[in-house]
Formats: sequence, structure tokens, C-alpha cells
Amino acid sequence: MSELLLTTFAAVLIAAGCLFFLAGTIGLLRLPDFYCRLHATTKCDAVGAVLILLGVALIAGADTQTVRIVALIALIAISSPTAGHALARAGWHAGHRPWTREENDEPE
Repeated sequence: MSELLLTTFAAVLIAAGCLFFLAGTIGLLRLPDFYCRLHATTKCDAVGAVLILLGVALIAGADTQTVRIVALIALIAISSPTAGHALARAGWHAGHRPWTREENDEPE
């Protein structure tokens, strides 16, 4: 694979990861309740981080750093859903109830 094609593909992966981070941030700011915000941030941040790390791994090439990057990807793939579940469960036990349109939708 040519160096230019590899660098271009890595740049596309990194840009896609940044877009996922942006989508998660917008979801955090715009969604109505704790659970919707939690869903947006955990999913988008995990996918965004994995895409960025894959792009960095392509740029790094076959090196010892690539092994570390793959280990980080595995850690993110395991810890992000687990942390999201733990936060949602803690929110439920703390009394946060899901948002419903019927209860909270006030006409302007």
C-alpha cells in the first residue's frame, strides 16, 4: 500500500473519530435527560476514540507503539460500555427517571 494512500486513510479515520466526538458533545448539550445524554456520550466517545487510535496506529506502522495502541483500543472497548452501564444504574438508584414527552413537553 502506498504511503500517500495509507496517510489519507489514516486522516479519514481520524477525521471520522473527531466527528463522532463532536456528535457526542452535541448530544450531551442538546438531549433532554441523563440517560439520553449518557447514551450519546458513551457510544460516540468510544467509537470516536477507537477510530482516532486506528488512524494513529496506521501512521505509526508496525512498531511497538502499535501494540500499545491496540491495547488501548481493547481497553476502551471493554471499559466504555461498562462505565456507561454503571453510571446508568447509579442514576436509576439515585432516583433519576427517564424523560417522557407527555410529562415534560410544555407548549410555548
